[in-house]
Order: sequence, then C-alpha cells, then structure tokens
Amino acid sequence: MFHLLDIIGSMAFAMSGALTAMNKKLDPFGVFIIAFVTAVGGGTLRDIMIGRTPVGWMRDINYVYVIVMGYILAILFRKKFDKLRASLFLFDTIGLGVFTLIGLEKGINIGLHPVICIALGTLTACFGGVIRDILCTEIPVIFRREIYATICILGGIVFFLLRKLDLDNDVLYLTTSLVIISVRLMAVKFKWYLPTLEHK
Repeated sequence: MFHLLDIIGSMAFAMSGALTAMNKKLDPFGVFIIAFVTAVGGGTLRDIMIGRTPVGWMRDINYVYVIVMGYILAILFRKKFDKLRASLFLFDTIGLGVFTLIGLEKGINIGLHPVICIALGTLTACFGGVIRDILCTEIPVIFRREIYATICILGGIVFFLLRKLDLDNDVLYLTTSLVIISVRLMAVKFKWYLPTLEHK
C-alpha cells in the first residue's frame, strides 16, 4: 500500500506540474521540467535534510518512469481536462495527501520525534508545489490564504493518534491520506481560509 501510494503521489504531482506549466504556455521541455520538480522537489529536500543520499528518485528509476508517464498523460489528455483548474486542484490534492504520509514514514523509520516527522511530512508534500509555483512565477499556494500546509499538519496529527490504536498499516495510510484529501476538498468548497496579516 505504501509503495502504491508513493507511485500515485508521484504521478499526481507530475500531472499537476505539467498542467500548471501548460497553463503558462511553456514548451514541451519546460513542461517536463516543471512536472519533474513538482514530483520530486519536496522528497529531494527531505532526503537531503535527513542525510539520505543519493536521494530517493536517484535510487529507483521507476520514479522517473512514473513522472514521464504522468507528463505524457497530462499532454495527451490536456483537452479532456477542459476544467484545467479543477484537474490541477484534484491532482495536487491527491499528491498532498500521499506525500505527507511518505514524509511521516521516512521520519519514523529513522526514529525522529513525531513533531519533526510531521514537519518532514509537510515539507515533502508542499515544497514540490512551492518550487513549481516559483518557476511558474506564481506566489506559492502554501504562502497564500488557502489552507494547505495546515492540512498536512492536521493529517500528521491524525496519523499519530490513529497509530496509537495499533491499526493495520494499510488502513492507517489510507485513512490518513483520505482525511487530508477530504479536508482540503471541504476547505475549498466551504471557503475555509486562514486570516491574512496586513501591515497597517
């Protein structure tokens, strides 16, 4: 289940990056680069921080294949994604839920404190999108009013609470990712925002 979620998250973020780049009218190479950094950016930064080198996607060529597949699918079916913003949002949300879990698990595997694990999960989920938005000259979603990183933190808390119940790992992973995805969908539907801080 964990490996499957990792593959799904990588493809979802690759498609999210590709759709963003196509929306900015980049050439095919530019679209691929944005898709690639969106998929691996957060995980690369996480692996460097915990001293796990070479980083994950360099150890397993399957990640490259998955990203290329996501890139190709995004290009082939771009006309079917007639509601580009809705498609981008959906893929980004799936990636958010899955990559939070991956970061949490990496932290647990090396014995880090739960708070640090949650920080790693948030970083893994968010920073590919941060790099994507910066390269596409957008203010990153994580820094805007939309609830984004906060949902990853909430998902991390839910994960550690459920973990105390000794649930099967597959159930634990699936439930946590569904909580993150569901909360983000509801946050957008019901327009839940964090207040902005303004200098007066």
